[in-house]
Amino acid sequence: MSTTTRATSAQPDGRDARWAAHRVARRRELVDAALRAIRRHGAGVGMDEIAAEAGTSKTVIYRHLGDRLGLYLAVCESVDALILAEIDAAASATSDGDGDARATGSSARRTPPGPAMLGAVIDSYLRLVERDPEVYRFVVRRPDVTLPEGPGDPVTGLSGRIADNLFDLLLAFGPDTEEARGRARAFAWGVVGLVKESADRWLENPGGLSRAQLAAHLAALAHGGLAGALARDAPGPADAHIATAGPGGVDQPDRPADTGRDERSIHDDTARSDETPTFDPAG
Repeated sequence: MSTTTRATSAQPDGRDARWAAHRVARRRELVDAALRAIRRHGAGVGMDEIAAEAGTSKTVIYRHLGDRLGLYLAVCESVDALILAEIDAAASATSDGDGDARATGSSARRTPPGPAMLGAVIDSYLRLVERDPEVYRFVVRRPDVTLPEGPGDPVTGLSGRIADNLFDLLLAFGPDTEEARGRARAFAWGVVGLVKESADRWLENPGGLSRAQLAAHLAALAHGGLAGALARDAPGPADAHIATAGPGGVDQPDRPADTGRDERSIHDDTARSDETPTFDPAG
């Protein structure tokens, strides 16, 4: 084989590249059709409705997306990208006005994310819930889908990526120490859990709250907790209280040595010693 022939065979086939691009575009079209079908028919939509919306057969859908699990994962991937993009945009739009970014050094501190930033980030998540409730239900309820064992749950994965973004944000507002990193990660997961659970419940029963009101309330709650928690670099009085608290979080003061008499008998003796003697005519 000549050098020219070997060089030509090593080059990618233009037809393969075009076919790969076609598959990507076709997959995107089918996912978009699935989203439209979910909005039209609800989270329990069937493959027949999705195929009809796409103007094709189930065979074509299976060819490009695999089975129903493959379709579900493709929809989750699309929703995942949309939510993360909106959260990033919301955080960027409010970052300049929320917090002091002038801190320097390993022990430097900046003001924690304010209600405006937290509210914008939380509202970007709730906006999807309000705008696409059936798509949200489809993602979080996993209708007729059995996920394989392991870390492949897309809902958990999305929550993790949101928490990672929030972790980076929180870590920027405190010292970069091992303890601070662990604390920021715990807070990030706490905020994500707070928002997701509230969104799930609000979707089923708004309780008279608009999306904007819910976002504001959750932002105020999250900011109030974070502002106090991030203000501590080391365990303080509150931590000491937790460490010495007994069952139920009630302080257990140092108890006197056991004298062999229970506490009630001591109180009874004290009460009797304070009583005024009375005259008993029968005595």
